[in-house]
Amino acid sequence: MKLALLRQKIKPLMLPIAMVIGAVFHNYIGYVKFLAPWLIFTMLFITFCKVKIHEFRITSLSWSLLFVQIVGSLAVYFAILPFNKEIAVSTFICVFCPTATAAPVITGMLGGSVPRLATYSIVSNITVAILAPLLFSLMGSDSGLGFMEATATISLKVVPLIILPLVIALILQLVLPKVHKVVAEKQSISFYLWSVSLIIVVGNAVSYMIQHHEHGWEMIIMALLSLMVCCAQFIIGRIIGRRCGDKIAGAQGLGQKNTVLAIWMALTFFHPVTSVGAAAYVAWQNIINSAQLYVKARKGHI
Repeated sequence: MKLALLRQKIKPLMLPIAMVIGAVFHNYIGYVKFLAPWLIFTMLFITFCKVKIHEFRITSLSWSLLFVQIVGSLAVYFAILPFNKEIAVSTFICVFCPTATAAPVITGMLGGSVPRLATYSIVSNITVAILAPLLFSLMGSDSGLGFMEATATISLKVVPLIILPLVIALILQLVLPKVHKVVAEKQSISFYLWSVSLIIVVGNAVSYMIQHHEHGWEMIIMALLSLMVCCAQFIIGRIIGRRCGDKIAGAQGLGQKNTVLAIWMALTFFHPVTSVGAAAYVAWQNIINSAQLYVKARKGHI
């Protein structure tokens, strides 16, 4: 009983603790960063085991969030472009970036619909994999990759990480339902896996920002704009979600981003400094997530 109570008190603090560890030990993250995809893969597999096949449906929530993600990202890009291209690209990526692979985990903990969020996560990531090469080319990508090569590169980065855990979970549900049920009942493991992966993500983000310190004023503006669009997306997603019957799934779907992919896209296709916005977004979204989990825990619902 005491152990359960201790775990309940520590759980809301896990994300801030993970962020601090990642920031403090960022010089050593390079030795373990190869674990990040495997952690995310396992975490998604466990989460998807909670979802039934018939629950995957593209609803008005998915279409509404996708509209804001695509149109909103282009709007902020063209609004900022006349002043500074790097800042425009950095802010664009913070909005255009798809939903985080861990978003279904946090959504479930907050009491939202995991199937709805999981469905949008898949739609969001696949849409980015399709549109990114075209949009990046029009923006003047620095990668030198052709359209087909860029499409393949992004797809190989995104699709397996999203689709394979889902496919395995659905196959397990059909072939070994008893094992599937056991895994589905272990949802709390996903949260701790996310905390470990967050250490790696934050460590990498801090390293990126330190390496690009010569762009000081640009980095400050990127970080501030990242904060603004982060808060805006959580708020707008919550408003859309409330109208569509799930304010939590709406907020997490639009606000919680796949920052690992965002940083990678910025570093691969644009000037390295454009990754600072996404790196700062790591902190902003997880401060918001931590606050939400803390409030939920105080109410005794975690």
